[in-house]
Amino acid sequence: MKLEFTAEQRAFRAEVRAWMEANIPTGPLPSFDLTREGFEAHRLWERKLNGGRWGMVTWPEVLGGRGLDLIRWLIFEEEYYRAGAPVRVNQNGIFLLGPTMMEFGTDEQKAHFLPRMAAGDDIWAQAWSEPGAGSDLAGVRATATRDGDHYVLKGQKIWSSRAVFADWAFGLFRAPGSERHKGMVLVLFPLDAPGVTRRPIARMDGKLVFAEIFLDDVRVPVANRLGDEGQGWHVCMATAGFERGLLLRSPARYQVAARKLIALYKANKAHLPASMGERVAQNWMDAEAYALAIYAMCSRLNAGGTIGPESSTNKIFWSEMDIALTQTGLDILGPNAELLTEAPATGDADWLEDYIFALSGPIYAGSNEIQRNIIAERMLGLPRG
Repeated sequence: MKLEFTAEQRAFRAEVRAWMEANIPTGPLPSFDLTREGFEAHRLWERKLNGGRWGMVTWPEVLGGRGLDLIRWLIFEEEYYRAGAPVRVNQNGIFLLGPTMMEFGTDEQKAHFLPRMAAGDDIWAQAWSEPGAGSDLAGVRATATRDGDHYVLKGQKIWSSRAVFADWAFGLFRAPGSERHKGMVLVLFPLDAPGVTRRPIARMDGKLVFAEIFLDDVRVPVANRLGDEGQGWHVCMATAGFERGLLLRSPARYQVAARKLIALYKANKAHLPASMGERVAQNWMDAEAYALAIYAMCSRLNAGGTIGPESSTNKIFWSEMDIALTQTGLDILGPNAELLTEAPATGDADWLEDYIFALSGPIYAGSNEIQRNIIAERMLGLPRG
């Protein structure tokens, strides 16, 4: 497969590259998982992006975007990662909730939430998993009890990414007495609402990547429901499709990492076995193969197609590729790699950080074991075990 870009697409790439070179921060921003100050620094970057109309380029202009197709979104992502721009603190909003709202939201919801999302005015957390329901979301027990024109939310969520400092969350709830896939709703709720308690979950390195959310009779307008009454499972699965299959993990992320890996290998080649070169080459080929597959998927979507259960194959591929790539980087650095926690000048510390994060890939967005079941049943037509 050979990619050939049109003159318009090449001009768009040049525009993105010029803006990034003129506007990206001169140094790394403080972590948004450590302090409120770091979180707000990333919010300011989101606002700067929005000022250049780069908040989410595929959205309609009236909602804060540029109305561009998915191919140009891929081009934007390539230039974004090439420039070394900051990680998007609002990725739960712009990459997951935003596309879902485009499909299921009311006109009023779109007009209110999406421009604020693109501008970084509202940073979103995902509130799906519960202590007894992680990969199997049909087991959620948190409830949304209808009381006139409000829902009363009650229950607990856990492993909610960005929830320590975020402004809003989108959560999956069920009607009292309902079971499994029935009677669910996806509800948007502010994280400073009365009855909401957040408890940070610190990683081993001290970063507050997740939080528990406790909901004690939290009142939320029914107007904050996304989709129809009882349609929560269907809406949730659409969001999961975006998380697994396309938007959350763009190919550029891995292509840039593969190029960094090649540079690391060249710098250390003298003392490495020949087999290491083969691993590096395989990592690079995997990143390029993933990029070509996503370009093909976007071309199909531009032609009116949809994302189906094949999103599960994408999720397995990028999550396992991420581990293999970062593991290769650590192996090149050798036994001292785990001691390089402070090596900003060379970037070697990033390999350990990225590897630790990559280990969660086969778990979040639905565990890879569950994805393999989906592939077996919905793509291959195999019977349930």
